[in-house]
Amino acid sequence: MTGSHDRAGSALRLVPSTAESASPSQWFCGHCGAPPENNETPAPPARVCGECGLGLLLEARADAVPKANEAFLIVDGSLSVCALSATSERLLAVAETDVVNRPVMELLSPADAEASGPESLAAAIMWAARGEDEPRRVTVRPANVFGVRMPLRVGSCGPPRAALLVFDESR
Repeated sequence: MTGSHDRAGSALRLVPSTAESASPSQWFCGHCGAPPENNETPAPPARVCGECGLGLLLEARADAVPKANEAFLIVDGSLSVCALSATSERLLAVAETDVVNRPVMELLSPADAEASGPESLAAAIMWAARGEDEPRRVTVRPANVFGVRMPLRVGSCGPPRAALLVFDESR
């Protein structure tokens, strides 16, 4: 009995994982998009942007973080706007103070009426606000212009967990 137990025990061993690790994360300002000084992880008391002094530093996957001068919004799981970059204020012709805690659908609507289900803007925001890893892409129409379609990259950010909506100018 002891011999068979030893053989079974020796068959169980740890095998290194071959799964790819997730994209590295990066910190950025929720107002101006600037990274923290030296791109270091900020200590909790130092999570106010040192560049503009107006936004809190947020963390997201490196491939979801807005590039310099890309317009972006932060939206929570209830589909309410939490923050708006200075570039988005100019692009959407709104003031951040006027849209915070208002439904994002007042600023953006799905580009196609048939875009529903898992491909919809609302689904992408909910997916990202839950903390899902992979950014999604959707097309939207800003409320202040007629007929303009804009690509949007939707990823997860935080803390606290929310959706990062970046107007993707690279597409």
